[in-house]
Amino acid sequence: MKLETLRHSTAHVLAHAIKNLYPNTKFGIGPDIEDGFYYDFDFKKPISDKDLSQIEKEMKKIIKQDLVFKKKSITKAEAKKLFKDQPYKLELIKDLKSISIYQVGDFIDLCKGPHIKSTKQIPVFKLTKIAGAYWKGDEKNKMLTRIYGTAWENKKQLKDYFEKIDQAEKRDHRILGQKLELFMINEDIGAGLPIWLPKGATIRKIIEDYLHDELEQVGYKWLYTPHIASRKLWERSGHWNFYNESMYSPIEIGQSLEETQKGKKTKLKEECLLKPMNCPFHVYVYNSKIRSYRDLPIKLAELGTVYRYERSGTLHGLTRVRGFTQDDAHIICTPEQMNKELAKLVKHAIKMLKDFGFKNLNIYLSTRPEKYVGTPTNWRKATRALEEVLKKQKLDYKTDKGGGVFYGPKIDIKIKDSIGREWQCTTIQFDFNLPQRFKMAYIDNNGKKKEPYMIHRALLGSMERFFGVLIEHYAGAFPLWLSPVQIHVIPISDKHRKYASDIVDRLSDFRVELIDQNESLSKRIRNSETIKIPYVVVVGDQEIKSKKINIRSKGKTQDLSINKFIEQLNTQIKKKN
Repeated sequence: MKLETLRHSTAHVLAHAIKNLYPNTKFGIGPDIEDGFYYDFDFKKPISDKDLSQIEKEMKKIIKQDLVFKKKSITKAEAKKLFKDQPYKLELIKDLKSISIYQVGDFIDLCKGPHIKSTKQIPVFKLTKIAGAYWKGDEKNKMLTRIYGTAWENKKQLKDYFEKIDQAEKRDHRILGQKLELFMINEDIGAGLPIWLPKGATIRKIIEDYLHDELEQVGYKWLYTPHIASRKLWERSGHWNFYNESMYSPIEIGQSLEETQKGKKTKLKEECLLKPMNCPFHVYVYNSKIRSYRDLPIKLAELGTVYRYERSGTLHGLTRVRGFTQDDAHIICTPEQMNKELAKLVKHAIKMLKDFGFKNLNIYLSTRPEKYVGTPTNWRKATRALEEVLKKQKLDYKTDKGGGVFYGPKIDIKIKDSIGREWQCTTIQFDFNLPQRFKMAYIDNNGKKKEPYMIHRALLGSMERFFGVLIEHYAGAFPLWLSPVQIHVIPISDKHRKYASDIVDRLSDFRVELIDQNESLSKRIRNSETIKIPYVVVVGDQEIKSKKINIRSKGKTQDLSINKFIEQLNTQIKKKN
């Protein structure tokens, strides 16, 4: 029995229980999701989390009855009659070509299945929370009540799931980000628009410096491009047609006056848009002069800040925002260079992710969606190239059919964090759209103009999402090389302050702070451990006498000479531990 089927069936049992307990309820949809299921309802009177236990009891009664899931195909007319009092179901029926229903006991739902055989096959489940959700995810529609739950094959799996949830809550980057003073999001400034605080900004600079060093070694050239551009640019690039639901409304600029032929003055206005992508700017850089095949490949990189509209209900700390900075680059190459460049990209991406401590990776090959640009022949050729690269490197991957973006197929490398959750960061994708639209060309060895291939790639993804994932992966206890503050030096009393200051001076090549507030020693040590400082150095009479320092790290202590400690720090940073 597949977990997805089990959870989908449990969602139907939830709806059945709601029908029994709240007969006047209007029903939305109830799919299975990762680790669980949900169902959307339109209640006459609001319910709360306190009502979940009663709903669970009713669900258990239904499960004990061993009711069979029965499927039946019906006509659109029959469906409209059957669901005449269910407006959300009627709205769904309008768009359906073939219609099937499932009946379990006296509950009937619009559904294509599949389902388990009977309710008694549901071993364990738990309702987890209640939330608001717009019908069809559209803010213009009514807000419904969404009840979430989870279902598993046995009690151990259920227990493991809740332990994982408990771990996730402890690692929540939104809580740790505030506690560790890494970033802030203020609604007065704008939802989904984070501010990096000094400690978070320190880590960001470390990541950016790492990127600069890594990319310059393999031939990338860096760019800075504007945050806004003329609407004409986005129309030409195709983003205004294919991507405008995620773009902000045009901004009118330019109020200068111009004389007309008749002597009248008229206002000139130009429409500009916040950029959702950096790609068109990179294309203009490429097109700024004639390129020869000898110049290729050209690799243009940018840490470019982009702005995309996300519905307020989808925003989530740093991992889903409206303004973010991408680790963005475009590789423009000849068809003959394509496979080699793709292979280097995949290797480099895996190497970089491992440098940041992500050892477990899942790779996906995303193919042509329904809405696309370019020819089917080019799509097949590009998809084969991506597939060959993965096979030659003997990398396991899954195919995500139809998961490509409108302008080309792609490889996604998703990282699994320390508690097994999957995160999307790396993407390597073809772009058939921009080379055609902007007439990109190079002169081949026969002196003829040819259209180059363009590969769009983000290795770490956005700075914001990557940082949010890092926080949760390490639970805020960053490895030494990434820690915003690496060492706290704590004098036991005022008379030890000078020696502590000398230690700080000796450690000046590292991110070190002297902690000498008017608080007890134990409290200062505890505070340093709470904010996850990798090393706490305590100095007192014994340390002054022995010319050594007492070092505390992750619950362990050791006494070392300052030179030995510096050597240890440098080795650890070099290994990125």
